[in-house]
Amino acid sequence: MDIFSWEFLTSLLTIIFIDLLLAGDNAIVIGLSARNLPKETQKKAIWLGTGGAIIIRIVATLLVVYLLKIPFLLAIGGVVLMWIAYKLLIQEEHHEEVKPGSSLWVAVRTIVIADAAMGLDNVIAVAGAAHGETLLVVLGLLISIPVVVWGSTLFVGLLNRFPWIVYIGSAVLAYTASKMVTHEPKLHGLFDDNPVLKYTFITVMVVIIIVGGLWTNSIKAHKAKVKAASAGSLAGSKRR
Repeated sequence: MDIFSWEFLTSLLTIIFIDLLLAGDNAIVIGLSARNLPKETQKKAIWLGTGGAIIIRIVATLLVVYLLKIPFLLAIGGVVLMWIAYKLLIQEEHHEEVKPGSSLWVAVRTIVIADAAMGLDNVIAVAGAAHGETLLVVLGLLISIPVVVWGSTLFVGLLNRFPWIVYIGSAVLAYTASKMVTHEPKLHGLFDDNPVLKYTFITVMVVIIIVGGLWTNSIKAHKAKVKAASAGSLAGSKRR
């Protein structure tokens, strides 16, 4: 892939966007891990922890890029990424499990371990968007350092202010996941010879994931509303 080609540029921008989209949790983990440190030490912990996490992620992603060359693993990775795109819309918070570090290296260790544990979705997404290009993986993830340190905090604020942005992000992930399936070498005969089927499949999968997320969220909101109403009625009856 020519580094000056439109395909390379769009793939790089996709990787950066995926990193930004999936960096929200990482920003929270970084904040939780470093919050008990003195202010002058917090920045050092954030940079060291994020740098170590990025190095591990580059190695892991390059390994996944290699593994995706094994027959049908690209398609399987696409299916996994579709699930990640869906879960992104309905994910629940589990950050209370992250303990703050009491010293610089404890905080750095916490950031690296937490990022490695939470970063599988990012690794699969970036590996799929890179289409086997090692340079894309390295460039995209190196750009992730300032993205995670600065941009993710801003992005979390935007998500809180404009929750609908997460649906755009999920659609990008779903699109990337669908392309991973259609790019599976073992399925080339099916999709490459039938472009209508290829683009119909991509469109349908994106729609299913977005609509599925909306439907699940509406059910959860209705249940929460019923639960709140029941709790209010119970509290009212007790006061009587």
